[in-house]
Amino acid sequence: MKTYHIAVLVGSIRRESLNRKLADALIKLAPADFTFHHLKIDDLPLYNEDDDEDPPEAVRRLKQEIAEANGLLIATPEYNRSIPGLLKNAIDHGSRPRGQNSWGGKPAGMIGLSPSPCGTALAQQHLRSILAVLDVPTMAQPEGYIQHYEELFDTDGGIGEGSQKFLQGWMDRFAAWVRLCAGVKKG
Repeated sequence: MKTYHIAVLVGSIRRESLNRKLADALIKLAPADFTFHHLKIDDLPLYNEDDDEDPPEAVRRLKQEIAEANGLLIATPEYNRSIPGLLKNAIDHGSRPRGQNSWGGKPAGMIGLSPSPCGTALAQQHLRSILAVLDVPTMAQPEGYIQHYEELFDTDGGIGEGSQKFLQGWMDRFAAWVRLCAGVKKG
């Protein structure tokens, strides 16, 4: 049985990050042939084109981990109606220098959690625009703009009963998306 290795990119490094909790809870819903690895992005310097010829070790590590992944699970908060700078910085590092885009062709599913009733809808729309130019095929449906509520997570850090059906369906579609894209060879 083929194993699918998924790089997890969380746009928040806060200790009690709701989006990290969401990503970890979704991982528990994944099929047995999927493994997950959180990408470390809090040690990346601000992207500077001057460093393209000799990138710092943290950037080389990030690009290697992306290259080893079969897909991307992105959980992002929404800051000022867009993606966090931390997430954009990681995306920029992974896409450079020109012609060495590590993200290209990696199927992605994006989801986000926020206290806002709109969830992370605008952040995800901006993220879709960024990923499109980087040749990252993104799962279109179901969209995951999640508003945080008290019972979203159970006491074990899994998905609570009220959201179990929707988020299991989201994970099932994500797994199908990764499998579909893995079966399509670039020409």
